[in-house]
Amino acid sequence: MTKYLAAAVALVALPQLAAAQNLPAPVIAVVDSNKAANDCNACRTALAQLQQQGQAIQTFRNQQATPLQTEEQQLQTAVDALKGKQPDAALQTRITAYQTKRQQAERQVQQRAATFERNRQYVLKQISDRLGPAVEAVQARRRATIVIDSGSVLRFAPALDVTNDVIAELNRTLTSIATTAPAQTQQQTPQGR
Repeated sequence: MTKYLAAAVALVALPQLAAAQNLPAPVIAVVDSNKAANDCNACRTALAQLQQQGQAIQTFRNQQATPLQTEEQQLQTAVDALKGKQPDAALQTRITAYQTKRQQAERQVQQRAATFERNRQYVLKQISDRLGPAVEAVQARRRATIVIDSGSVLRFAPALDVTNDVIAELNRTLTSIATTAPAQTQQQTPQGR
């Protein structure tokens, strides 16, 4: 019985407590952070450069694969001609050399892909580092009490959208983006005494 009485008192008192706080009316702004991160001038330039880096890796991969495929077909034809017999020393040497070339090509492609991924992460970090302050600057100028990402909102009035303002702020504060990540530093292992 006392539980119900306490709950009833809380329900009656809650609206009065909320009104006593005298909170200001919220001013809401909505920003499409993905659009801002892709459409600022420096962002577009950096993303285009990353796309070129990715295409260069694909071209390199194809350049490595074509001669290897030809050589693999030649070796397979030679092995098939043996009809189950063991390859002689010369053919075995060619097979070993082919396997070495293939492993080296795969390693080179993997290294380039890893470098590309480091570059991509570096670009995204630079954009992310400036996006927050750009949103904060627009929030202050617009006197918004809440800024919500448009991806989190089902519907909103277009007047609440401040994405173009955020892009303009990014254009003002983020004039260039480096597309080559700094070299990785080797972690030093402690020397024993």
